[in-house]
This record gives sequence, C-alpha cells and structure tokens, in this order.
Amino acid sequence: MTVTKTYNTTDLVNKDKAHMLHPVSNLAQLREHGPLVMCKGEDVFLWDTDGKKYIDAFAGLWNINVGHGRAELADAAAEQMREVAFVPNFFGLNSPPTIELSAKLAEMMPGHLNHFQFTSGGAESNETAIKMARYYWSVQGKSDKVKVLSRLMGYHGIAMGALAATGIPGYWEHFGPRAEGFLHLTPPYDYRHGADMTEEQFVDKLVAELEETIKTEGADTIAAFIGEPVQGAGGLVVPPQSYWQRVSEVLKKHDILMIHDEVITGFGRTGTMFGMQQYGVTPDIASFAKGITSGYIPLGGVAVSDEIFNVMSGIDKPFMHGFTYSGHPVATAVALRNIKIIEDENLPANAGIQGEYMLNELKKLYDKPYVGNVRGKGLMMLVEYVSDKATKAKFDPAQKVGPKLEATTRKRGIIVRATPDGVAMAPPLTIQKPEVDTVVSALADAMDEVFGGL
Repeated sequence: MTVTKTYNTTDLVNKDKAHMLHPVSNLAQLREHGPLVMCKGEDVFLWDTDGKKYIDAFAGLWNINVGHGRAELADAAAEQMREVAFVPNFFGLNSPPTIELSAKLAEMMPGHLNHFQFTSGGAESNETAIKMARYYWSVQGKSDKVKVLSRLMGYHGIAMGALAATGIPGYWEHFGPRAEGFLHLTPPYDYRHGADMTEEQFVDKLVAELEETIKTEGADTIAAFIGEPVQGAGGLVVPPQSYWQRVSEVLKKHDILMIHDEVITGFGRTGTMFGMQQYGVTPDIASFAKGITSGYIPLGGVAVSDEIFNVMSGIDKPFMHGFTYSGHPVATAVALRNIKIIEDENLPANAGIQGEYMLNELKKLYDKPYVGNVRGKGLMMLVEYVSDKATKAKFDPAQKVGPKLEATTRKRGIIVRATPDGVAMAPPLTIQKPEVDTVVSALADAMDEVFGGL
C-alpha cells in the first residue's frame, strides 16, 4: 500500500495553522509547527501526506477496532445514503437500520440491558446516562436522588455534565464552576494507592470509602455511580478482579444505580465484547461509542435495564432528552456492518491473545530504571514512567517527558498517546505479533533516547 493521491503538505499545514482549533491540544505549539497530516489508512497502518508509513498503536482515539480501510463500511454508508440519509428518532419516527441495531445490541449485551437511546459519541452518551439516572428516580417521587459518584482518574467526556463526572483536574481548569452534585472517590489504582496491601485489603479499603461516602451524603441523595470497567484516558487503571462485584453489592444495598462507561472498553477492546464481562457484573445503565462503528462515523448510545425502561415508558408524557442525530440511519447501518466484522473475525479473542503477548513484552521494560509500572487489559495498556523507582517520584512537568516521548516514538513510525506520567497504547484489534514487536521495540528505543537526554 502506498499513497496514490498527491498532496501539498506545506499548503495543508499552513491552512491548518491559519484556521483550525484542535481539541485537547497545545494550540500555541500547533500554531507554530502545525499538525502531522494523515491521508491514508489500511489495517493497523497510516500514511502521512509525504508518504511516510506509521503503525497506529492508538487506533485513532481508542476507536479503530476493525482497523483502517474497511471498504465494506464505506459501502454500508453509501448504500444507506442511497435509501434514506436521515430520519430522526423524534416524533415517533425511526429507520430500519436503527431498529435492527437496537435488536442486535439487546442480543449482545449481558443480562437485562435491552433498551437503547443513540447519540453521536461518548460525551453525549454519558450526559444521557446521567440524565436518565436522575429521571428514573425523579418520576418515582425521589427527586432528591441527584448526586453522582465517580472516581479520580476517570474520564467520561468534557461536556459540562460529563466533565463534572470526569476525575482529571487538568480538564477542569479555566472552564468555570463545575456542575454540582458530583463526588470523586479513590480509583482502584493499586500501584499508587494499594502497593502495601493484598488485593483483598485494597478492595476492602475502596469499598469502605464508598460506604462512608454514601453514609455521609445519604443514599437518598445519590442517583448513580459511574465508572469505566477499565479506566482509560486518566491513566489506564485496571481494577482488582473482585472490585466491581464488591462495588455492585454496595450500590444494590443502598438503591443506587450503577452506570458502566463502555465508551472505550466496548466492542472487544478488553478481550471480551464488553468490559463489564471481564468482571462478571451487569450495570443498570451502560454508555458506549467509539468501537460501535470503529470510528468510521460518529455514533454512541446508552443501554438501560428492563426495570429502568419500564419506569420510563410508564410515564404518559415525553421524555425530554435526545439529540438531532440520535439513531442516524447511516451511522447505525455502519454499526451493524462493523459488529458483523468484529463477530465474524472474532476480534475480541484476538484482542485478548495479542494483548497478553504485548503486555508481557512491555513488562520486559521493567529492567529500565525509569519504568515504574506496566499494566493493561486486552489491547489497552500503559507504561508508567518515574524519576525514581523506589519512591515512585514523578518527573517534573516542566521536563515535558510525555510530549517528548510521543514525538520521539512518532519519529520511529509509531503513533502512541502520552499521558502526564505514561505512554498509552490501544492498537486496532486486528494487530498481529510482528506489528506488536515493532511497536514495543520502537517504544523501548524512544524511551532510551528521551530519558537518556534528561
């Protein structure tokens, strides 16, 4: 595969610098240097406009589950556009692919998650999940149950409600007061919060904090607890195996809904179709996005239990929430075809196999003095770096270790995502051992170069 179309890279970069406002990016740096412009993709590979080839070791933004360049997904979009490009889900209307997708998801989702409202992405999905939880209690006469529990290091999007649930302070700065009623608990991050404990002791500590918070706030004021099965953007925190079962038991005891944010973990990334299946629990509400279309077109959604749906549908007046593009038929047609690929090629199983291999290879980096922790689940993993292994001291942010690592790895033809204290990887679920080896080798070399120069 080569780039067959000719691009003027300088012209594109200059236009970007003049007109684009990039999300979650250093705008001063982009204004000076401009972006790296990608123009072609196939499987786990990307090409820039100068023809350089890269391994996309972050699957776009955790979302290119089936890999780049799937012609059948383009065909699905074109076929649906020729039939009908848009039908809203407002006013009692719907379209065949959206109806079929809801039925397919009910078949796929564990337990009682059989009812769906669609959105355009993850932040909208989490906004919807939170509002549904509050609505569920309010229409039953429990309008004081509005508070939402989440975790530090959790990421649920950066719309205003989702931002309040997000537990990463860097996303809060300069945006004024956050929405009220959101409380953040300790994340199940054993490397920094439970290193001197057994797994059972650490889970006991986290559950005790949850119980104490509920006691202090009052269960009759708390609507829901929202959490990612495996925390992603906040630092890729993999919880102890018993964590979610214990949390679920506490929430049920206190009549608090459990929301799982499956935006990243859904559709195969953890080695099972949904992250919740790794831990043997079924939430009351689950949000999803990203992998449902493998990023080929925006789509997200929320699944709710039979119990919640029965309450909501028992109210003889409109449920006043939704979006223009809820259930967009082109997006849902692509989702159906994408899910077929995931199932036909058994990509969750490949994520489990390749993820285990990749994690074991990354753990060989422990012999480097600056590698403090290596963790992951399926094809989502992170190497956390430290300035001192014994104390787990972090590097000074002024050293800009993350941006340097991201750039140095990219120079070697690998796209990764640097967090403040680590390098995250989440390649397409189609990746195979040779590409895994290339990614790990390039990352090791890049780390040696960056840390050797500090």
